[in-house]
Amino acid sequence: MSRNLNKPFFANPPAEYDQSYMADLIRSFAIYLEQMQNPGEGRHTRLVLTDLPLSDQGLEVGGLFQYRDAAGLMGVVRITVADQPNLLGTSATGAVGSVTVTT
Repeated sequence: MSRNLNKPFFANPPAEYDQSYMADLIRSFAIYLEQMQNPGEGRHTRLVLTDLPLSDQGLEVGGLFQYRDAAGLMGVVRITVADQPNLLGTSATGAVGSVTVTT
């Protein structure tokens, strides 16, 4: 870990059950879980993002995705925001054959 966290202490267990040991153990696990669920800060010199989704569908708030502009160009990375949906879009292709009408 490079987040400058104080790691919780997990002491060796006593030979017999000890209530204060169990309380300390549970407290250490609670601290550990809190640290793992908090992503913390990040600072990077180089970052490579592969296989980014093309829309924010199914992403949590703060998730990254590639945005395709109106001209169909890629290359813009956007961040998912709760009140601003960015749908992938739709496209359709159709063809009509020839019709002969006689009266």
